[in-house]
Amino acid sequence: MLKSKTFVKKTRSGGIMKIVREHYLRDDIWCGSEFCTECKQDESVLQKDACIESNLCVFPHYLLPDTNVVLSQIDILEDPLIKNVIILQTVLQEVRHRSAPIYKRLKDILHDKEKHFYTFTNEHHRETYIEREPGESANDRNDRAIRVSTKWYSDHLKNARTEEGLRIVLLTNDRENKDKSEEAGLLTYRCEEYIKSLIANPELVDRLALTNDDKNDITSSKVLFPEHLPLSRIQSGIKSGTFLQGTFRASRDNYLEATVFVHGEGDESTEVLIQGLQNLNRAVHQDLVAVEMLPQNQWVGPSSVVLQDEGPKDDDVTGDDEEEKALKGAVVGAGPRKPTARVVGIIKRNWRPFCGMLFLSQIKEATRHLFTPADRRIPRIRIETRQASTLAGQRIMVAIDGWPKHSRYPNGHFVRSLGCAGDKETETEVLLLEHDVPHQDFSQAVLSFLPKMPWSITEEDMAVREDLRHLTVCSVDPPGCTDIDDALHCRDLPNGNQEVGVHIADVSHFIRPGNALDQEAASRGTTVYLTGRRIDMVPELLSSNLCSLRCNVERLAFSCIWEINEKAEIIKTRFAKSVINSKASLTYAEAQMRIDDTSMNDDITKSLRGLNRLAKILKRQRIEKGALTLSSPEVRFHIDSETHDPIDLQTKELKDTNSMVEEFMLLANISVAQKIYEEFSECALLRKHPAPPPSNYDILNKAAKSKNLVIHTDSAKALADSLDAARVDNFPYFNTLLRILATRCMMQAVYFCSGMDSDFHHYGLASPIYTHFTSPIRR
Repeated sequence: MLKSKTFVKKTRSGGIMKIVREHYLRDDIWCGSEFCTECKQDESVLQKDACIESNLCVFPHYLLPDTNVVLSQIDILEDPLIKNVIILQTVLQEVRHRSAPIYKRLKDILHDKEKHFYTFTNEHHRETYIEREPGESANDRNDRAIRVSTKWYSDHLKNARTEEGLRIVLLTNDRENKDKSEEAGLLTYRCEEYIKSLIANPELVDRLALTNDDKNDITSSKVLFPEHLPLSRIQSGIKSGTFLQGTFRASRDNYLEATVFVHGEGDESTEVLIQGLQNLNRAVHQDLVAVEMLPQNQWVGPSSVVLQDEGPKDDDVTGDDEEEKALKGAVVGAGPRKPTARVVGIIKRNWRPFCGMLFLSQIKEATRHLFTPADRRIPRIRIETRQASTLAGQRIMVAIDGWPKHSRYPNGHFVRSLGCAGDKETETEVLLLEHDVPHQDFSQAVLSFLPKMPWSITEEDMAVREDLRHLTVCSVDPPGCTDIDDALHCRDLPNGNQEVGVHIADVSHFIRPGNALDQEAASRGTTVYLTGRRIDMVPELLSSNLCSLRCNVERLAFSCIWEINEKAEIIKTRFAKSVINSKASLTYAEAQMRIDDTSMNDDITKSLRGLNRLAKILKRQRIEKGALTLSSPEVRFHIDSETHDPIDLQTKELKDTNSMVEEFMLLANISVAQKIYEEFSECALLRKHPAPPPSNYDILNKAAKSKNLVIHTDSAKALADSLDAARVDNFPYFNTLLRILATRCMMQAVYFCSGMDSDFHHYGLASPIYTHFTSPIRR
C-alpha cells in the first residue's frame, strides 16, 4: 500500500462518516501486447502486426494519445483504420471528468474487440505511478504521468521488438509536453502531423478537429465579435445580478434573432430577446449562456420578417455594408417591445454532430467550404475537405470545433457521410439523428439478459399468479400491430353487475432493475414509430412476442379487475399478477363489425358489447366533469409491399371501439394511481397535466374572434363547452381547426413523485389523479 488518506464527513441525515482511501500499487499489471513475454497475461489486446502505412512510422507501432487528443479527436479514434492504441488510466479519468459524451464514446471503442484499444492502469502500477511534486499543477502532473508511462512501455517492449523495431508513438498537441517528451527521447508527434502521414487513407485528414493553431490560420484579422468573458467573471456577475443565465434558443425563421429562457426560482422562467449577430455573440442553439440586459430604451420587438442566412457569394467574402448590417442588428419588429439583452459569455456548450449538406465554394481548387445544417436554428459551419466534389449532393455529418471572434462562421470538421440526399434510408437516418433518437442495434450485453428460448410459464410462476386463462379475454388494436400491450374482458355476474378486466403485459417479470436491458430501455425512453419502421425500446423478442398479449398463447399479465353496475359505477376493484390466454387479437374495425352484427352472439362479441355499452357511459361522465376532446387528426400511410414506398394516405377513421379501449385504459390508470398513492403516499409515480396560463390561449381567442365567437377558458369544463358551441355556418372544419389550436395551447403533461407535489390534477382528463400503468414497457 502506497498511501492512506483518512477524513470525516457529515451525511445527509446528520451523522458523521469516517472515510478511508487507500492507494495500492502492483507489479503484476499486464501491458496487453502480443509481443510481450514477461507479462503473464491470459489474453493480449495489442497486436503483433501493428502496422499502418505511414510516411513517418514505417515500423510497427502502438499509439498512446494524451487527454487533449482524445477529447478533440475522438472522431479520428473511432475510425476503423486506427487500431492498437494504449489508453492510460490517467487519460481515461481526465476524459470522464471533462466530457461525459466523449467518455461514453471512448468506452464503446474500448469494448470493441476489432479496434484493439487497451486500457493500462498506470496509476496502480509500481513503475508508472508518480506523486505530484510541490508547486506542480494537476495538469502538469498528468502530462508527466503520460510521459513516464510512454517511457515504461518503450523500455518494457524493447526486448520483444521485431527486426523492424516496435515503437510507442505518443500523440500530443501540447507544445510543452511534446518538447519535454522529445528531450526524454520519446517518439512524439502532433496528432495532425501523424494523421497527414497516413498515405493509404488521405480522407482521414477531413475528420481532424481543428486545434487552436489551425483556427487562427483560417480566420480574418478583423474582430467581428466581442470577447467572451471568462467563467470567473460570469459567475461573480450572476451572483451580483449583473448577468443572467439561461438556455439560448435560436429562431428558426430569422438567423439574426434568438430568445434566452432565463431560469428563475422554482418553475418560473422569463424570456429575453436577442437581436443582431454581435449581440448573439457566437452562441449556438441550446447553449447555456450568460446575458446582460440592455437599457430599456434599447429594447426591441420580435421581428416578423423571415430571414435566412444565404451565405457569402465567394467562400467567406461578404460585402462590408451587408456584414455591418448583420452584425449590428436585425429587422426590428412592429410588435410590443420585449426585454432585450446581449450574450456576454458561454457557460456550457451543447454542441453535437449536425446533419446537413455541403455548400461548395465558388473558388476553383478550394478546400474550404460552408456546411448548411438541416436544422435552420444552427449556423453554417466552415470545414476543410479535399473530397468536396464527392460529398456534393450527399447528406453528411459535421462537428463544430470552435468559433473564434474573428470568424463569421464556426469552424468544424467532417465526421461521416450518411448517403445521397433524397434517398429514403438517408433521410430517415437524418431524421433520427437530428431528433436524437437512439436507433442502433441492441448490444450483446443487452441481449444477454433476454430469456432463453423456448420459453414457457413455470409451476413457480403459476403458484404466485391468478389463473385467468378461462376468461374470454381479447385485444383490440390498430391493423398490423404486433406489440399488444393490453387486453380486455367483460362478463356478467350472478348479482346483475358486470366484471370488467384490463390486462397489461407484465414486462417487469422479464426486465430486472438496473441491468443492461433496463438501462438501455431507460435511455431510449419510448418506442418510436416511423412510416414502415418501428424503433423498439426493448428487443423484439420481448416487445412483439413474450410481452405481447397475442391470441391463443399463454402470457403473463398484470390485471386490474372491477365489479361495475349498470350505471358504470365501480363497486369493487382488485389487482392481480395473472396468467391469461387471449381468445382473439382484433383490429378496431373487426371489433366494431362484431358489435354491429346482430347475428353474432359468441362470448367474444358479448364481451365487446358489454365493454362498449359501459365505455359510452364512462365517456359521458368524463365529458360532464370537463374532460377535453381535442382534435389531432391522425393519418395512415399505405405502403407498397415490394418497394416499401408510401403510395396513399388516409385520415384514420375513429370508431366506437377506439373510444371503448381508451375509456378502459383511462379507468385502469386512474384506479392504479389511487391504489399506489394509498400504498406509497410519498413515492408513487404519478402523471399530471397543469392548467395552461391565460396567455397560452391568445392564439385560440384571436382565431375565435375572427368569426365573432367567444371561447371561455376559466376552467376545462368552460373550455370544453365553448369548443362544443363554436360552430360556423358553411365552414364545418372550423371547429376542428379550433380544437387543433386548443391542443397547441396546452401545457406538457409530466411524470412526478407524489411526495414532491401536492397538486395531482390532470387538466385534460379532468381527473384528480392519474398514472401510466397501461404503458408497461415505458413504466
